Amino acid sequence: MTPRSLTEWVLLGLGALLLALLPLGLSEFYSGLVTSAMIAAMLALSLQLLVGCTGLVSLGHAAFYGLGAYTVYAMTPAEHGLSLLMTLPAAALVAGLAALLVGALSLRTKGFFFLMVTLAFGQMVFFIFHNTKLGGGADGAYLMRPTLSVFDWQLTLTRRQRPLAIYYLTLVLLVAMYLALCGLLRTLFGRVLDGIRINEPRMLALGFNTYRYKLAAFAIAGVLAGVAGHMYAMKDAFVNPALVGWHRSAEALLMLLLGGLGSLNGAVIGALAYTAIGEAAQLLTERKLLVEGLVILLVVLSLPNGLSGLTMPAWPTRALRRHRSKPAEAPEVGRHG
Repeated sequence: MTPRSLTEWVLLGLGALLLALLPLGLSEFYSGLVTSAMIAAMLALSLQLLVGCTGLVSLGHAAFYGLGAYTVYAMTPAEHGLSLLMTLPAAALVAGLAALLVGALSLRTKGFFFLMVTLAFGQMVFFIFHNTKLGGGADGAYLMRPTLSVFDWQLTLTRRQRPLAIYYLTLVLLVAMYLALCGLLRTLFGRVLDGIRINEPRMLALGFNTYRYKLAAFAIAGVLAGVAGHMYAMKDAFVNPALVGWHRSAEALLMLLLGGLGSLNGAVIGALAYTAIGEAAQLLTERKLLVEGLVILLVVLSLPNGLSGLTMPAWPTRALRRHRSKPAEAPEVGRHG
């Protein structure tokens, strides 16, 4: 799931550098589009911890994403925005506590039943915001964006500077989330999650309490989804029930399939590619969903490891492995006569 070679780390660093330089050559609209793609990558990364690392497919993960955004709305006064140092931890905490509660109940089931239970919880959260006046009801509500401030000091931004500040803040959080997951998956905790995905009964036989490990992974994924939801609220200054709908979870799953379930890179690549495909399809035709579906189907059928399977470092590795597996040819023995 994590990069294994120096070449991969160098490519990741170059990718982050490219994202950092993009706003210098893009219009405000496309910079905002890349910001949305990076927020989607954060959501996909949080779901990758469940799907790719632990083998838990959830259709209710967007509930924690939406709860993070709604937390910002609920705690922000109508007159002024609060400091990011208050709203970001609060969004992560609320989403994490909700994930802990939902996971404690849903993880008592497995397979298809787990999938349906998470979907049911997600729909419950959706109807709470959709059918009540909480959070503006079905129409949603606008909010004051969190500010970049510490105590009495506040970074003053113009209307044109604000999107750029949100862009770089999102990039920093995305990089931090990626590195944190890399570190987490290299620990014993990450190894146990990998073992649960491959063979949970064997991990039980080895003495690991797999329920607690899965619950911890579920809660951590909820925290990360809450961070992504916070950044959505900060970027758009708007919340609505669509944030917690099951289709949002399905989109995150499609990003993982597009990018690849075998690595953290797949979540980021898939989110960026999914956003680009959607924008290109909208420019080319009115049938956006049809184009997206055909492209994703083509990638899934032709690339078992997703777009992340096309990374350059894998090619010389496979070639070297094939070379080492070939038996050495016996030298010819001359005929003596």
